[in-house]
Amino acid sequence: MGAQPSTLERVWAPQTIERVLADHPLLKGCEPRYIQLLAGCARRVEFNTDEFIFRQGEEADQFYLIRRGRVALEIPTPGGGPIILQTAGKGDFLGWSWMITPYRWHFDARAVEVTRTVALSGKGLREKCEADHHLGYEVIRRVASIMDQRLQATRLQLLDIYGICSNSRQRRR
Repeated sequence: MGAQPSTLERVWAPQTIERVLADHPLLKGCEPRYIQLLAGCARRVEFNTDEFIFRQGEEADQFYLIRRGRVALEIPTPGGGPIILQTAGKGDFLGWSWMITPYRWHFDARAVEVTRTVALSGKGLREKCEADHHLGYEVIRRVASIMDQRLQATRLQLLDIYGICSNSRQRRR
């Protein structure tokens, strides 16, 4: 019988891509056969501080599961700095434009600190979803839930911004 790995080796041993996917909140509870399919189009990617993950207008050919770090979703402004719409972090999902034609990013995504992700091929996943509609439904159901949360957060942000603007107008009267 072989020697058992030490506690340190078990804690620091790299996880398989399947384990990383299965442990991510977006895919928690997903059937193992779907995790296997997703693993076929997944790879680990690390981004340095201030490195752009994607830019507005570029082809949206991947999406990202954030394992560590933080990413700012930004809108570039002419002649000024970007407007940060949201900051995503560990356990978040980044990018759904790979699902919707014309498959172009609508924002910039920039690593605020060193960020570790699992990148999944949008094209590869679209093909797998087309071939297995049950997988497609599972993916769209999970991503739509995140889209709803993000749209609600944006709505609250806009209400807050316009609430501040209308309060300042009322004070000037």
